[in-house]
Amino acid sequence: MTEDGRGGRDDEDGRDDGGGERADGGCRADGSHRPDGGEQAGKRSAVRSLLRLWPYVRPVAARLFGSAGVAVLASCLSLLIPLVLKWLVDGPVARHDPAGVWLGGGLVLLLGVLEAGLFGVRRWLVARPMAGLEAHLRRDLYQRLQRLPVAFHDRWGSGQLLSRGTNDLQILRMFLTFPLVFLVVNSTTIVVGFAILLTQQWTLGLILLVPVVPLVVLCSYFESRYSLATRRAQDQIGDLTTLVEESVLGIRVIKAFGRHRSQARAFRDQSHGLRGTELRKAALLGDLWAVITGLPDVALGAALVAGCVQVSDGSVSAGTLVAFLSTALTLRWPVESLGWLLSLSNEAATAADRYFEVMDTPEPPDAPRQDAERADGVERRAGGAGTADGIRFDGVRFRYPDAPAGTLDLLTGIDLHIRSGETMALVGATGSGKTSLTTLIPRLYEVSAGRVTLDGADAALMPRDRLRSLVATAFEDPTLFSASVRENVLMGAPGASDEELLRALAIAQCGFVHDLPDGVETQVGEQGLSLSGGQRQRLALARAVVGRPRFLVLDDPLSALDVHTEALVEAALRQVLATTTALVVAHRPSTVQLADRVALLSRGRIAAVGTHRELLAGSAEYRWLMSGGTDERSAA
Repeated sequence: MTEDGRGGRDDEDGRDDGGGERADGGCRADGSHRPDGGEQAGKRSAVRSLLRLWPYVRPVAARLFGSAGVAVLASCLSLLIPLVLKWLVDGPVARHDPAGVWLGGGLVLLLGVLEAGLFGVRRWLVARPMAGLEAHLRRDLYQRLQRLPVAFHDRWGSGQLLSRGTNDLQILRMFLTFPLVFLVVNSTTIVVGFAILLTQQWTLGLILLVPVVPLVVLCSYFESRYSLATRRAQDQIGDLTTLVEESVLGIRVIKAFGRHRSQARAFRDQSHGLRGTELRKAALLGDLWAVITGLPDVALGAALVAGCVQVSDGSVSAGTLVAFLSTALTLRWPVESLGWLLSLSNEAATAADRYFEVMDTPEPPDAPRQDAERADGVERRAGGAGTADGIRFDGVRFRYPDAPAGTLDLLTGIDLHIRSGETMALVGATGSGKTSLTTLIPRLYEVSAGRVTLDGADAALMPRDRLRSLVATAFEDPTLFSASVRENVLMGAPGASDEELLRALAIAQCGFVHDLPDGVETQVGEQGLSLSGGQRQRLALARAVVGRPRFLVLDDPLSALDVHTEALVEAALRQVLATTTALVVAHRPSTVQLADRVALLSRGRIAAVGTHRELLAGSAEYRWLMSGGTDERSAA
């Protein structure tokens, strides 16, 4: 299995996705982890990871700190109740004063109501800002994913990215809303509470302080172990999400080949792996809770015995012992909650690490301003003077960024000139790199060496927005989105008019659109699976031509069409190709007939260029390809 849950493939470009290691922190699709990912999770500082969220927290820091202050005040009010009890026991109760007892009871009730009200204010202060902060994090993550290169998305499983944008961000919001605040509140409560205990009876207070050192040591040990388990669980959630997503999108393939049992086994295995990790987390947390609960309770029992002895010999009043024990019991939850809060903090730190793994991935550099201006100037001069140069590949070499070290370049030196206004067909055996070559024009991938120029302007020096406004692409595997037909087609030219939309639909022979329930406003559904393969391919072609691009790249655009529809599309497409510079990947003679010239790609180089007739006469490999020969024979 590969990092995105699929089997290794040998695709059109000869890329072997294999089963290499992931770039997402050490988790593979089968649930295993790289050693370095686990070590990083164990060594990293949770505090340092969480501090990276400060730029997002800063705008809402006033309300966050305000909520912490309100919660501290509410918690301190609860510590006043034992002092009121001391006054009650040593005063009105000892004097048999009913009025004083009612007054004390009223004070306790008032303190309880104030505490509850302040906690309500705390939640009001943070609820809306934290929801906005989560939305801000999600927006930035989505924008970064849109800007990262295709090579990044080749390496990462979609479920890993989805879990980072949903589950991890929810964990961060919940941490900032509750655990972070109560780490401050409960720590402050413990300090203030122990100060009150030592003031009331310092000998008993020292007994309760005895477990502090072992608790600190155990919490430190717990943090390192729990961090490893948390990271593993969150990575496994991402892998499981990938499996579920692919199973839903590929449900037709699964049913057609009867693979539901094998998919169910894969889901069961990954689910059991996640279950085991969650049980490991629960065991660690249970051990910590046992220690955090047990040691303070033993100390409290010892203090109770010592306090009773002191009351019996008259050195301590009954009210003081009641107040002491009430304060100690009030501190029980803040002390016990530390283990739970630490576990949530570790989960949040891991979620922050996973979030910033994506955010720290460098974006590909765009053209510097001076280079962009120079390229734009060349482009204007070429267009204005009527000396448009078309598309040139000069000594272009290319290998995929994630290719193993020592792998040979896929393209080993491409020199090709597609004249302005010319249509060039690109043919070659499967795996020769045809699709890879087409992706270099719009810079979906960057060339390893050499350069690609458009009308004399170096594509590498052009801002991507400008470059992709000049180049339109239709891929062999058409991708449609859960949107209307209109929205899908107009992705190729957002400002296009209805007339231009209808023109593009007509060129691509998309008359079927008008028979859909709502015409061009019909929702095509996820991945466009409500349409046939040929219909999806025609809509993708319409998307490519709707903006009347200066340069057009078509990757076998007619492969899913029947013979009759193919002939109609070809006839309409000739009109478009006559007004643009185009590179068309072709596998069939009918598609080659659309081109003015043909380039044969073989062994990473352009082996021959000429008309269809010329190559038929002069190239045995080309003749074999056009006759439908196998790859092995053509390579020979």
